[in-house]
Formats: sequence, C-alpha cells, structure tokens
Amino acid sequence: MMKACSALVAALTLTLAAAAPASGQSRGVNVEIDRSTRVSLRAPAASVIVGNPAIADVTVVDANTLFITGKGYGVTEIVAVDPIGRTVFQSQVVVTAGSSNAVRVWRGGRATEMACAGASCAPSIRSGGAAAADVTP
Repeated sequence: MMKACSALVAALTLTLAAAAPASGQSRGVNVEIDRSTRVSLRAPAASVIVGNPAIADVTVVDANTLFITGKGYGVTEIVAVDPIGRTVFQSQVVVTAGSSNAVRVWRGGRATEMACAGASCAPSIRSGGAAAADVTP
C-alpha cells in the first residue's frame, strides 16, 4: 500500500511539472522607440505573440533569438511558446522615448514627431504624410 501511494505521488508530481508552463523571463524589457533589443530564449520557440503590435514588434532570427523593436510609446506583453504550447518567454515590454533627440509638437489635436540634431529639428518619418508637412521647423 505504501509503495502504491508513493508511486501515485511521484506520478502526480511528474504530471503537474509537465503541465505547468515553464517560467519565462520575469523582469520587464525596456526598449526605446525605433530601437531594438536582443532576447535570447532558454529553449526554442515555435510561436511568438505580441500583445499590442502598435507598441512593439518582434523579429524572429532563429528559434532561440528574438529582436524586440519599439514602435509606439506604451506597455505591452510578449509571449513565446514551444511547439507544444509551453511558455519559454513571457515579459512586459515598456517602450519609452529614452535618450533619443526627439520631440513631439502638438498643433491642435495633431501631434508631429520631430527628430532633432544640433539646433535644428525636422519631422520624422514616424509623423508621415500631411501632419509632417504642416509643421515648420
């Protein structure tokens, strides 16, 4: 009876360990807007999910290497799972302005991103179209 109980406990422990998702990265990832950071995964990933693609994007270099690029200011989450759905990476991603030489100019309800170098600024490509043409540096 004691052996059967021990075997049952061991089997349950193994089942729970296999069913539990592998813990991913617990600390957050900070990335500046329009910059990338490399993430090395501890196991190969089969799929990568980005919570809000307007904030961050992921480029998969190989099964163990991701590059996270900041696309818009804010916070999102990125999750990578292996072929059977276990989590190999999960992290909050915070996209900030960082130390870049950029300013945002508001004119009414329109915002224009400006890239600055020295004493001059020009509309950045992020601003795009008509909003960029409306701002005079």
